[in-house]
Amino acid sequence: MPERFVLATFNLENLDDRPAPEASLESRVAALRPQVERLDADVLCLQEVNGQPRGGPAPRRFAALDVLLEGTPLAGFHRAVTESPSGGAMDKHNLVVLSRWPIVEQRQVWHELVPAPHAAMTTAAPPEEALQPVTWDRPLLAVTVELPGGRLLHVLNLHLRAPLAAFVPGQKTGQFAWASVAGWAEGFALAAMKRNGQALEARLWVEKLFDAEGDVDGPLVAVCGDFNAEATEVPTRILRGDVEDTGSGALAARALVPVDMTVPPDRRYTVIHAGRRNLLDHLLVSRPLLRWFRGAEIHNEGLGDELVAYATVDRSPESYHAPVVARFELPGGQSNA
Repeated sequence: MPERFVLATFNLENLDDRPAPEASLESRVAALRPQVERLDADVLCLQEVNGQPRGGPAPRRFAALDVLLEGTPLAGFHRAVTESPSGGAMDKHNLVVLSRWPIVEQRQVWHELVPAPHAAMTTAAPPEEALQPVTWDRPLLAVTVELPGGRLLHVLNLHLRAPLAAFVPGQKTGQFAWASVAGWAEGFALAAMKRNGQALEARLWVEKLFDAEGDVDGPLVAVCGDFNAEATEVPTRILRGDVEDTGSGALAARALVPVDMTVPPDRRYTVIHAGRRNLLDHLLVSRPLLRWFRGAEIHNEGLGDELVAYATVDRSPESYHAPVVARFELPGGQSNA
């Protein structure tokens, strides 16, 4: 009998248990739990899961996530999470992978394959002559799931830098206000460097999988999460590796296919910003996994406009990202282990 499974990705947008003025955890759970349960996911990639302090020097934990998943099948799933350099959850924007089946390997990739580039902050005040490292904001989370029958599914959960200008010393006058256009422009360029550089690191992780398992049968790979980029923007193109970009038919087997593009155009968006519908959350798969792909959905029926909501809604419990869901059907009796 074929084995059906569902893979999904969902940016929860700062899931936390902070008190007002933020939305209460109770209201967030009331809004988000039905969305999470509706996914019916066997493997679920989550972004923006905040860590909560235990008190004292103990590492942060995922108390808010535990409350969200309480009473759902996902509460008993295997779990992989990113960690701070000192151990335990980071305070903000952790990545989490939940799996019905065993996670046989997990690692976070953070400048492991791509060293931090260096740049001189030309608009910094006071001026900085020395080159400064431009580091990624958070790691990638790579896991290997053992599917029924022994097949290995390699999942990379990522959350790339948003296209918001990065910090430049002496050039900020407020959280979103800049002292000069030149300073903002340099910060915006630095943000693009972070986003594109981390996309490169993710692509190199995929290349290592193909190097290890070959191109003919190839690895079962899924790269999913919040790319903060549309389908034709640089980070997504780096990750996809389309033959039209590489110019080599011999490399076509290593291209990743965006299964979210099978969703009808009028439903193909995960974020609404100032009335514009954007596809920023993606789910890419290798061709060996594509053969078992059966369909995709984007749950955006109730999605609000994030810009309007931030200005008009008091303590909104919603996520202004829509989940992306892909369905697969594996034939029985095969194994790539």
